[in-house]
Formats: sequence, structure tokens, C-alpha cells
Amino acid sequence: MATITHPLEPLAAAEVQLTVSLLKAAGKVTPTTRFISISLKEPAKAIVHAFTGAEPIRREAFAVLFDNATNSCYETTVSLTDRTVLTWQHVPGVQPTMSVDEQIECEQAVLASPEFKAALKRQYGIEDTKLVMVDIWSAGNYGSEEDRTRRLARPLCFLRTDPTDNGYAKPIEGLRPVVDLNAMQVLRVEEYGHWPLPPQQANYAADRITNFRAAAKPLEIIQPEGPSFTVEGYRVRWQKWDFVIGFNAREGLTLNALAYADSGRMRSVLYRGSLSEMVVPYGDPAPQQARKNAFDAGEYGLGYCANSLELGCDCLGYIKYFDGHLCTSRGDPLTIKNAVCMHEEDYGILWKHTDRRLNAPEVRRSRRLVISSIATVENYEYGFFWYLYQDGNIQFEIKLTGILSLGALPPGVKSPYGTVIAPQLYAPNHQHFFNMRLDLDIDGTANSVQQIDVVPDELGPLNPFENAFSARACVVATEQEAKARLNIETARTWKIINPGVLNAMGDPVGYKFFPGDNCCPFASKNAWWRKRAGFVENHVWVTPCRDEERHAAGNYPNQSGGGDGLPLWTAANRSITDTDVVLWYTFGHTHIARPEDYPVMPAAYIGFMLKPNGFFSENPGNDIPPGMSHASHCG
Repeated sequence: MATITHPLEPLAAAEVQLTVSLLKAAGKVTPTTRFISISLKEPAKAIVHAFTGAEPIRREAFAVLFDNATNSCYETTVSLTDRTVLTWQHVPGVQPTMSVDEQIECEQAVLASPEFKAALKRQYGIEDTKLVMVDIWSAGNYGSEEDRTRRLARPLCFLRTDPTDNGYAKPIEGLRPVVDLNAMQVLRVEEYGHWPLPPQQANYAADRITNFRAAAKPLEIIQPEGPSFTVEGYRVRWQKWDFVIGFNAREGLTLNALAYADSGRMRSVLYRGSLSEMVVPYGDPAPQQARKNAFDAGEYGLGYCANSLELGCDCLGYIKYFDGHLCTSRGDPLTIKNAVCMHEEDYGILWKHTDRRLNAPEVRRSRRLVISSIATVENYEYGFFWYLYQDGNIQFEIKLTGILSLGALPPGVKSPYGTVIAPQLYAPNHQHFFNMRLDLDIDGTANSVQQIDVVPDELGPLNPFENAFSARACVVATEQEAKARLNIETARTWKIINPGVLNAMGDPVGYKFFPGDNCCPFASKNAWWRKRAGFVENHVWVTPCRDEERHAAGNYPNQSGGGDGLPLWTAANRSITDTDVVLWYTFGHTHIARPEDYPVMPAAYIGFMLKPNGFFSENPGNDIPPGMSHASHCG
């Protein structure tokens, strides 16, 4: 077994395989069983906070299994230390994440389907399916009651003109096969009409481009003395930061046990940060487009979709990679090499001041630590980036790129619900919503949350110049009070404080949450995707920390009827003052596509910041020594 140095390290490859072996030995695995996920069953927070490195580390795994023969989902907990199955529970009426194997098998089932072949020939005169490209898409919660009780997929199909071109340029618009993933058979092919295949190709691969611009001169990142971070297993120490990198099948990259060294002691900040769920709803009501929405974490698994990152391409500089250890749906080893990348970046000026009387400029450059992972979910890429700064700031950013989900149009026709980006080809309007789960432990677990609004003072004798305004903080006491949307008119922010720990000014220590770009959903609240994605109703939610409450749309959003997750939990209106709290942040990107987003979309950026606010007694970057880059030159 691998050497484990911290209780929150993700499962090693040997631990994943031990879990498989123990479940098979216990008779829990049949020939029709699929392993949906195996991940670390994290120990209690008190155990982690008390961990010194001297204690023995007990390890448990949590697994989700699915039996195709009985259409049944099971959850199980396994002690890897004692080599026993601890719990086994049937979860009725749910459909777990679609496995990587099912995605591959679904494509093969469509290509082999006589009904699909007949429809393809009838609509397009094509008999050979070897150039057809089939992307598995979740079926959502539509159709008959029988459909809702089956394990379904509703793929999108495209046609290549040769084996390596960009197949997304030619959507087969009128055909939608519906696949029973248990039987791995096409149930039916829905036909919505005939749209000619768009005439143009749109290739982007380097070996297909013939008119490259002149290359830019080399720009090399060198660190002759090596990096400033140290790594032990998945635990990292860098510039007063100490944390553990996590990785699992559903969430992908997580950041754990993040603490900052201050005056000789480690101060906890963020116990666990993760992307809890995301949904991508489309806004075209045409019947062949209207059902498109994807819960990429809960339906596909961001960890399974993670890329093996490449040196010098995805990350530049002195790189440390971390592998992600998973398994196939049949329990075979599946390691994603280089699933997580870590490196340092120069980030301009951290602070500067010039005393003109002394002609003595003082400047310190900012360096940040980047921890990143990139997932490909069929046509789209999502880059997930955590940034840690020397002044205690924490940033999370998502970079959206990849290929748009496209549709075909008749010649000369435009759609009000999308942008024509090439002849007879359009990109439907859509949105991307993400929900972050931030389990903040600001100098301990007894925290409260303030909503802060900046408001102008009333006019009157105390405001004679009519210029006064102030920031007014209100502690949110319950889950219902905490539900909120952004408000640009009041520059609304949130501050997580520890009332039991006071700073040098006598105020509670805290970190402030600064939202970035955002949006609201345009679909009606009665839209099926929105019923299933109740987390989009508010930008900010706050709940008491519960280990079982990890995913904003509930544990099983695939084909769900809705109402689960944050709306369900917060209906209890629990107290959230002076306790262990979780802040959930929903942020969205509205994408009205441009021709410049095709054939591959330049990255769009969206995220948020956490900044110390009364956590330190002064600028924590004040002690950074001055330095100069001797590799810089005048042009």
C-alpha cells in the first residue's frame, strides 16, 4: 500500500483496488454491477484538526455501485484499515452518474442500431456509420413515466467527413436516439425533420492548419533553484500556506485543510473547497434542442473527465503533477496521469510605494501558487484553477473553452435563439451555472456569516455634503435569512467571522467573500432543468456543515424529479450562527455566442475571491523580501 501522510489524501491506486477486492469478496458485485465511483470517506473534522502526523491514519472508502440487471443503486462504506465492509445500503429510485464505460458503450450501441442506420439513410442517404460521432447526453426528466424509471441517455450525433476532422461542424440535427443504458440498446430514434448538413469544415488541430501566423519568440519560465513549494504525498507547503490536494471521481479537484502560518502558529482558513455541481441549460425551444441541459458533475463526473495534463502546454514553469486514481465501471484500475498540475506564477506587483522626498521606491512582486485541473465533457472544456497568494488571498477561477454545442439551420435561415457562426450552422444561446461549496473554518469551526451592503447615508445635518456612505454588516442567523442574490447597487459582499477570536482592533477575525461576474437564469422556474437545479435560485446560501450535504443539486441529479439539495436542506431553516458553517456560491456565465467562438472557443473566465479582512494585524505580505529578476533585459 502507498504511504499516506495526511488523513485527507485521496485514495491511492492500491486503495481503490483493495476496495474493489473487498466488495467482490463480500459478494456485493455481480456480472451486471458497475462501479460508479470509489473515493475517500473523509474522517471527522475533529480528527483532522487534531492531526499532528504522529497518529496512525485509519482509511475508509465510500463507493457507489449500480446493477444494470435490477436498475438499482447502492452506497457502501469500506474500512481499508480493517479490510471489512462497514455499510451497504440500497438507494431506491435514483440514477447515479453515467460511467466512462457507458459513454463508450452508448456510442457503439447507436452506431450498431438498425433503427438509427435506417433513419440516417432515410434522412441523409448515409449507410456507413463509421464516420458518425455520438456524444452521450443525459436524458433529463422528460417523457413517459416508463422513461423516467429507466436508465437513459439521449445522445447528440455528428458526421465527420474523414476520420480526424472536426465532427462538431456537421450536426445531424433531426435525429435523436434514445438509449437504454441498462440493456445498452436504442429504444427509439426521435425524428424532428430534415436539416441539410452544414457545408463547411472547421478544423483546428495543428496538423490540419496550413496558414499559421509567424510564431512568437520563445518565452521561457525558469527557476534555476527549483520551486518554493515542498510536497509530501498530496500535502503542500508554500509561502506560509499549508494544504492538501484532493481528487475524486465526481468533483475532480478539491482543496483541503488550507491553513496559513502566522506568528508561529497555523491558522485554519478553508477546510474544504469544491465545485459541488454545475448545470448548462440551453435556451432554444425547438423540440430537438429544448431538452439540452447537463449537470456535468452529477451526471458525468468531473474527475472521470479530467485530462492528463501535458508539460509545457497546459502549465508552464517548474511543474509538480498529481495523479488521480479511479477505476473503470468493472473495477479495473484507471489512473489519470497528471490530473492535477501545480506551479508558481509571477503575478505583477503585490505592493509598491515611492516616497518622493527620499526618492526611495519600495516594491514587492507578487507570486502566486496555481493548482489546476482541466475536464473535457464531450464538446466542452472546463479549467478549474485555485490561486493562493502571499498576502493571504484565495482565488478560484473557471476557464471555459472547447467547442460549442452546435445545431444546423436551413440555408439562409437565422434563429432568434442562437448565433449563426458559419453557413447553416448556429450556436444556441445557453448558460453555465456553477456552485461552489466552501467549508470555511476561520481560526476554528465556530463561525458566523455577515452580509455586508454599502449604503448612502440619509441626507441631513450629519451629511451636509451629501457624500457619506458606509458598509453595514448584518449577521445572518438562519438558513432562510442567508439566501441572497448579488446586488450591484450595494456592492454586496459576505464576511465569514469567528466571534470567539478577536484581532488587534478588538473585532472578530474574518475573511471576506468577493463575488465576480455573475448572472441569473432566464428559464422559467417551471422549466424541468431548473426544478432539478434549485441551487440557481440564489447566488449565496449558508448551511450548517453536514458531511452528507456535499452536492448542491443532491446526490443523484441524473434523471431526478427535482427538489433535492440546497432547497430541501435549507427548508429546515437551521441556525447558522457561531457554528461550523458552509457558504455555497452559485455563479453563472451567459453565453450568446460570437463567430469568434468558432471552431474552438477562446477561454472565458469566471470566479471569485476570498480575502483576509481583519484576519491579520497588518498586510501579511509586508515581510516579503525585496528581489530583482536578473533574467530581465531592456529591449
